[in-house]
Amino acid sequence: MRDLARKGGALCALLLALGGTAQAGEELFRKHCSACHGDGAEGIPGLAPPLAHPALWQGLGEQAPRYLTGVMAAGMSGKLSAQGQLYIGLVMPPQAHLPSDELAQVAGYLLGLNGVKATVTAVDVERARSPAPTHAELRALRPQNL
Repeated sequence: MRDLARKGGALCALLLALGGTAQAGEELFRKHCSACHGDGAEGIPGLAPPLAHPALWQGLGEQAPRYLTGVMAAGMSGKLSAQGQLYIGLVMPPQAHLPSDELAQVAGYLLGLNGVKATVTAVDVERARSPAPTHAELRALRPQNL
């Protein structure tokens, strides 16, 4: 009986930790990203594109985690179109000051928010940082007209 209770307790702790990770990702997003991308990741017209944009993330398909970690690692500049809004001259700096594990949690939150079932780890963020993709490479991954 004790063995079952111990195993059940471990399972509960694991489930709480997983739920906590999603919540931590959302909190980290609000702390580090929402000033430009809005509290609900809806974007701010003329400043930063929406990240709550399921068509974009679904359009990226298997490249969604790579694109997202690449933008976090390299930043983004240039001309982008998102949901009919044109963003010209925007500059998002690389998020080099943030730890890889925090960026991975933010990425997990954003992908989950958009219905993408993918896991992003700190190792994925580190890979994106070394070497970071160019902005042109990142823009080339984006589906057009979304």
